[in-house]
Amino acid sequence: MNRSRGSSHDSSSHGGGSRGGHGGTFPGGADRAPDRPRAADAPDGPGPGAPPGRMLRVDGVPLHVLREGSGPAVVLCGGLGMAWFDWEAVVALLAPDHTVIRFDRPGLGLSAPAPGPPTAAAEADRIAHVLDALGHPGPATVVGHSMAAFHAEVFARLHPHRCAGLVLADGSLADPARPVLPRAVRHAWAGGVAGAASAAGLPRALGPVGRRLISRAGALGPHPAHPWERTTYRTSRVVRACALENAAHPYQAAEVAALRPERALPPVPVTVLAAYGGGETPRELRWLERQRGLATELGGRFVVAAPAGHLLMADAPDAVARAVREL
Repeated sequence: MNRSRGSSHDSSSHGGGSRGGHGGTFPGGADRAPDRPRAADAPDGPGPGAPPGRMLRVDGVPLHVLREGSGPAVVLCGGLGMAWFDWEAVVALLAPDHTVIRFDRPGLGLSAPAPGPPTAAAEADRIAHVLDALGHPGPATVVGHSMAAFHAEVFARLHPHRCAGLVLADGSLADPARPVLPRAVRHAWAGGVAGAASAAGLPRALGPVGRRLISRAGALGPHPAHPWERTTYRTSRVVRACALENAAHPYQAAEVAALRPERALPPVPVTVLAAYGGGETPRELRWLERQRGLATELGGRFVVAAPAGHLLMADAPDAVARAVREL
């Protein structure tokens, strides 16, 4: 399969592209954009060393972006509320022969918040614009995990010449049913709940604990907390972004379902990688069948990663890397 070839490790390399790569400097030497998340959201004291990667202003929003390795370009997109460090094990496997790109969506990780509600089309465009800012005009393989499978699929449909292939890793499933509440109402409600929680000091007190509990529930194996986990998940900025993504999920599902009959997938390889923990419960078996159905609908290959929980980039990073290489 033809893929664009990229450049080497990018913790402090040049930026700039057609969508604006204005950068400044992180404390410690890596790049940072002039705009950063609000000081009120910053953790007490220094973080665990200099942040990796760089900040690039993409569509007016400073995003935390990492580019590592050399070879065909691969973009790793995490699920709801996830951060760049969730992909560490996969990056270690792919970077020797791929240019691996990952970024924090607005409000998550170290990225600044965006002004509007997240949509699948906007996130698909964001993938394209990050590639532009990094100087990757050619096609890239996109790996979308969970909710980000929506973004990966829409990227392929809206930017067909930029997509070399798709890996949908235990991806969310598109529901054609439109939510009853208008998107703006649910967005405002989620923002209000997050604001009230922040005013009560809950992110600082409970954010990292909540993140740990969710991680343990989504993975089979014991995975130690990343050094940046506590620093990022105790901010009101990240908690608000998680709430807004959760509120947007049903609208993005309906968005994908509506787009499918209107915009065909390009003729690129697609792999649906489903996580399976080894149980025989009706819920687990039904999930596998629905993932198999997604692969059939998209004309792709169906692969099971086992044993693995929903966070299969942690439980089965080799399966994710193999799915990319076998496209």
